[in-house]
Amino acid sequence: MEYETKSGRAGPGNPTSPRHGVRKNLDFEPLSTTALILEDRPANLPAKPAEEAQKHRQQYEEMVAQAKKRELKEAQKRKKQLEDRCKLEESIGTAAQIWNQEILPNWSATCTSRRVRDLWWQGIPPSVRGKVWSLAVGNELNITHELYSICLARAKEKWRTTPAPSLEIETEDAGSSDRESSLELIKLDISRTFPHLCIFQQGGPYHDVLHSILGAYTCYRPDVGYVQGMSFIAAVLILNLDTADAFIAFANLLNKPCQMAFFRVDHSLMLTYFAAFEVFFEENLPKLFAHFQKNNLTPDIYLIDWIFTLYSKSLPLDLACRVWDVFCRDNEEFLFRTGLGLLRLYQEVLTPMDFIHMAQFLTRLPDLIPADQLFQHIAAIHMTSRNRKWGQVLQALQKDPERGSPVLKR
Repeated sequence: MEYETKSGRAGPGNPTSPRHGVRKNLDFEPLSTTALILEDRPANLPAKPAEEAQKHRQQYEEMVAQAKKRELKEAQKRKKQLEDRCKLEESIGTAAQIWNQEILPNWSATCTSRRVRDLWWQGIPPSVRGKVWSLAVGNELNITHELYSICLARAKEKWRTTPAPSLEIETEDAGSSDRESSLELIKLDISRTFPHLCIFQQGGPYHDVLHSILGAYTCYRPDVGYVQGMSFIAAVLILNLDTADAFIAFANLLNKPCQMAFFRVDHSLMLTYFAAFEVFFEENLPKLFAHFQKNNLTPDIYLIDWIFTLYSKSLPLDLACRVWDVFCRDNEEFLFRTGLGLLRLYQEVLTPMDFIHMAQFLTRLPDLIPADQLFQHIAAIHMTSRNRKWGQVLQALQKDPERGSPVLKR
């Protein structure tokens, strides 16, 4: 019995025995794309024409060249990412050293200098962010760690004596006159706070801390209680400060005029803020402003969520923290300037849209928003209208609301 091999026939008289020939019979089977293109055909098939063989070799060489090109491109991309990450880490380390050694020890003398304001705009290093926020927000309420402990003890006592809430309770009821119920509504809302992080939900490392701060606040300010959106603000503070310090910053932040107006649902003052926003909207983005007016898209539709959570729910967390950096420096004006920066960033996207699509887009912003790009657009916003700054415009509207934006007349 004879077997076909690449070198000829094999049989009893051939040095290639049947046992060795069995594997060699399979030598013609392609083991890869390379073999398929380059290997000669088995002896029992017609040989490749020279032209076809050359074509296959050329195809193989092109494949190899493309693969090498892709590999080189990927390697260059990885190298660039590594270099960028190293530069970023180095710049953050240098900035943290400047904040720790030069700025924080001399806070009152340096915080308003041009150099510090420039560093502030570039983003505060995470390692010192909590300290800077605490100093910038201040403690006008003179809250102490002891007062936090007292408020927390009261909250825990109320939790023990208050019946468990019905699952049908809506979080909107948190603004009702029954502020004690807000202690229980907190539990229902915590699970919705940064769910993708999985650290504030039941069993997570920060669940009890968030619950404690929100509960303590409802006892500290029973006239305000818990309002949906507060959990996001408290959560951001918890990520950057110790518990008692986070509570102090939280209470002082919420005590600012703009936050108090929104959380206490002061409709008149909220409308005044919207009107002031529209004054600068029309000043900076007249075409988009006209498009919004034509479609009857008023600021309350998208601004309320942005202001309620200080952008922590609407923007990626790292970007929201950069917004917070400058907000702590410039106060409420920067919240509205950031809103105008977002509209400027996406004006080309928004202009062709109708009411429904604009509202959907603005209430659910893209997951990826380049920080530097957004801050470039924020920097391009001018917060001066007819030689009047934000505070002056807001004050004028409070005195004479009818002079403001059409939003007040709707």
